[in-house]
Amino acid sequence: MAYQRLTLERAANVATLTLNRPEAYNALDMAMGRELFQASLELDEDPDVRCVVITGAGRAFCAGGDVKAFVDNLGRIGQHIKELTTYLHGAISRFCRSDKPVIMAVNGVAAGGGFSLALSGDLVVAAESARFTMAYSKIAATPDGSSSYFLPRLVGVRRALELYFTNRPLTAQEALAWGMVTRVVPDAELRGAVDALARELAQGPSKAFGAAKRLLHQSTWESLETQMEAEAQAIAACGHTEDFRAGVTAFAEKKPAPTFRGR
Repeated sequence: MAYQRLTLERAANVATLTLNRPEAYNALDMAMGRELFQASLELDEDPDVRCVVITGAGRAFCAGGDVKAFVDNLGRIGQHIKELTTYLHGAISRFCRSDKPVIMAVNGVAAGGGFSLALSGDLVVAAESARFTMAYSKIAATPDGSSSYFLPRLVGVRRALELYFTNRPLTAQEALAWGMVTRVVPDAELRGAVDALARELAQGPSKAFGAAKRLLHQSTWESLETQMEAEAQAIAACGHTEDFRAGVTAFAEKKPAPTFRGR
């Protein structure tokens, strides 16, 4: 598919998806939301892609929803927002449920829906100059894009409420200290650090990665016994993969770790 609001590059089993409205700080309009959803389906179905990187063009990761479009659609704002969030939420759900690790490379401001998108990544690597702010209450809106799910799990309810009520911006280092970010690197090193991490993950056991993602996400609401049964089912399913057979055989024979194929 040809994209107008995104760029998509593939190399070494890694897909890099770049939000590409730099003149608007990569604000999410309807066209970008629709393309993000389509890209999530395309990449999930591509067997050659084993890791996904999402970043932003220019000085911002994503400034959130396109507020100008909200103003232009005030007469039908409920319908407009429901359609936009359908695309955004569909994309986030697909990336979260995918076997492929998803790395958010936050290169600048992540606000509103961009804040939420960043938090939904499996790993978040931020440039030193990155800033995180919810921004929703500035326009009398509630959170979307999964932040009401992920943020309390990462920082606790009280801190989540503080960020929503006050729109307090967090530096990359503060976000790291709060557990929202995996790693902070100097701005000039962001691309190299993310590329190295993505290439490493792209050579990992993709089926096991995906199953582990789903186990960890569901663990917040399941009972101990139900979660352990899910663990038993998942690890037994891993036992039928080529990667598992290669891994345990190499370990038993004291050989170097094998090259995983994602199968």
